[in-house]
Parts: sequence; C-alpha cells; structure tokens
Amino acid sequence: MINVSLPFLPPEEEYKQYISQLWKTKWLTNNGVLVQELEKALEQYLGIDSLCFVSNGTVALQLAIKALDIKGEIITTPFSFVATTTSIIWESCKPVFVDIDPRTLCIDVDKIEDVITDKTEAILATHVFGIPCDVERIEKIAKKFNLKVIYDAAHAFGVRYKERSLLSFGDISTISFHSTKLYHTVEGGAIANNVSKDITDKIKRLRSFGIEGDIHYLPGINAKNSEFHAAMGLCNLKYIDEIIEKRKKLTETYNIILSNLVERPSIAEEVIYNYSYYPVILKTEQVLLKIKNMLEEEEVRTKRYFYPSLNTLPYLKDASFCPVSEHLSRRILCLPLYSDLEIENVERIGNLIKNCLLRL
Repeated sequence: MINVSLPFLPPEEEYKQYISQLWKTKWLTNNGVLVQELEKALEQYLGIDSLCFVSNGTVALQLAIKALDIKGEIITTPFSFVATTTSIIWESCKPVFVDIDPRTLCIDVDKIEDVITDKTEAILATHVFGIPCDVERIEKIAKKFNLKVIYDAAHAFGVRYKERSLLSFGDISTISFHSTKLYHTVEGGAIANNVSKDITDKIKRLRSFGIEGDIHYLPGINAKNSEFHAAMGLCNLKYIDEIIEKRKKLTETYNIILSNLVERPSIAEEVIYNYSYYPVILKTEQVLLKIKNMLEEEEVRTKRYFYPSLNTLPYLKDASFCPVSEHLSRRILCLPLYSDLEIENVERIGNLIKNCLLRL
C-alpha cells in the first residue's frame, strides 16, 4: 500500500543522542533545554523574530486568538482543515466565511470588505497547501478597518514570499508540526508572533496555565510540549532542505505526466515553495471518485483535502453560501507525496491517473 503521506524519520541513533541526556537531567517538559534550543533554531531557519513551541497546531490557533484578545467576529476561509473554524468557535468567537479564489484556493480578498461589520475584529486566513494568501491586500484591509490578522500557516513551513518568510506577515502565524507535515515533531505546533515582545510573553504564559514562576498572570491552559518532541524537531531540522528538494523532484514528475489533464492551484513567481502537498482539481466529483476508487484498488491511498467546505458543517447554523469553495472541495484530491516515496511509484500513480482520465 502506498500511503498519501508518511512521516520522515531521522537516523535512530541521532534521536537517541538527543534524548539520552534526559535520563540524566530528568527534565522532560516545562520549557526544557531542548524546547528552548528548538525555538531558537527554528527562528533562525525560518527567519522570524519570535517562535513559541506548543503542543499542536490547533491549540496554536486558539492561543493566537486569545493572545490578541479577539472576542467578536472573525472573517475566515471555508477551505481549510476543520481546526481553523473550530478554534474560532472554541474561543467563543463567530466565524464569518468568505469564499475562495479559484486560482490559489486561498481566501478571496475581493470579498472581504463586503462582510466587515462593527463586530468584526480579525481576519483568520489559511495559506492553503502552503500557497500564500494575498498578504499585501489583506494587510491594507486590516489597517483600514483596524483588524487583527492571523494566518493559519500549518502547511507553510519554509515558504518565502518576496524574499521574506511567509510567517513574518500578519500579526501572528500558526504552524502545525504534526507527523503528516513536511516538517514534524511527531505532535506539535508553533506560534510566530510579529507584534511585540509583550505578546510573546503573553503566549508563553498562556501555554503554561497562565503562570510564570509563582505569579498567576491570567487564565491559561496546558499547551506545552515535551523534550522528546523537541528532540525529534531538532533532528528533523537538519534534513529539511533535503526533504523539500526530494518532494520538489516528485512534484515535477507528477507535473510532467499530468500536464493538461488536471487543474493545479496557482503559485506566484515570487514564492519559494515547500512542496507540502500535491493537490489536483478534477472536472467533477464523479471523476474524482472514479480516480480515487481506481487508485484504492491499486493500493494507492489519496485524500480529499479539504472536504467538505467548512461553511457546510452541520453544527453551523447561519454560515454563508460559498459556491467556489463548495464546488472545489468536491473536486480536489491530494496524491501521495513524501520524501521516501520512490519516483517510480510517482510515475506509476501518474500514469494510472492519466490512463483513467483519457478513457473517460
């Protein structure tokens, strides 16, 4: 069976070297040495000023909303993983959906101002599959209406736009380090804060019960991550450039075989991409299901990512109609892509899809 994704694992001995010290120090969590080392290493690699390592990407979103003291309506995208929406709901805010740009699959900036009200406090947009939102126009809108900007950058590790880290845009960007991601710490996530040191201090307190030392500053939660997870992150960071290069070659192979047969999202020339996923957009949902079922019979797993459109979730009562997102979510399929995937298997998968599409 070929999985749609598989985590990269570093040499076992390298990981053991990192964690062997834990048997001596017994410092397993609570902002340990390896967590601090990982945060500094990631800040340097990503080219950002402040990064806080947390337990996962979902809680990173929740902490971002809490840290910026957002309490009202948040304009967001219907085309993302469900955590983008549920984080808003968990923080007792209201998600207000804006449809997506059919080229980039990110939030359609032309439609944002139409839904701004006196209750709007923020924009939470997703860099879908690591493809940048229109960050410059979103910044202009945010300044015009005095809104906070959070980016769900779960897929955007290492992406650069106009020679800047994509994580350096907006007030806060959140990242996922889940094991299925391009770069992972088994479980984990991070918050990149571009506002001030005060916000960084607030995030660090929020992730640790709201406590610093013996002082209780505010009501927080337990969003810390462990030394074992940080050790995996430090190991994997050494290989990230190699991982991205391998995924680039696999992507180029898919591109050659599937050229003119499927649609692909648009990525601007100014973007240095990370090749985090390989989504294809098919003509109809019926075609998608035929491709998916055919590949399943060939022991190849795919993923309908993202499906369904979040504005159609059953527990949302008054979400707006988002026709582009709803239509695309039924037609988009992610193909296998990970660094250990053999190029021969990519050629096989691509040709299976090609032959199936030519017969339809």
